[in-house]
Amino acid sequence: MQETRQNRISRLLQKELASIFQTQTRMMHGVLVSVTRVKVSPDLSVCTAYLSIFPSEKGDEILKNINANEKTIRYDLGQRVRNQLRIIPELRFFIDDSLDYLERIDELLKK
Repeated sequence: MQETRQNRISRLLQKELASIFQTQTRMMHGVLVSVTRVKVSPDLSVCTAYLSIFPSEKGDEILKNINANEKTIRYDLGQRVRNQLRIIPELRFFIDDSLDYLERIDELLKK
């Protein structure tokens, strides 16, 4: 169970990461990356972010690109939250496929 400080930091990181991805994907027309959930480790050293990528066919390609540019994203995040956090956590990104899972269940229920 996450503590209050962890929750506040995860909300802050989620908001800032969403802002970073919004500015970066603005140049790529037809692609939307949203941060659905962020978890922070108890020692605040690791941030796990779950991303929802639209269209989902490009999900793996975009996730590889995000992981390749993880250091740049971490630097941008550090510039935004440098007054709130001493140490910028290590970033880990995963695809949140819960919407695809829900669509699949709906299709199966309609059959």
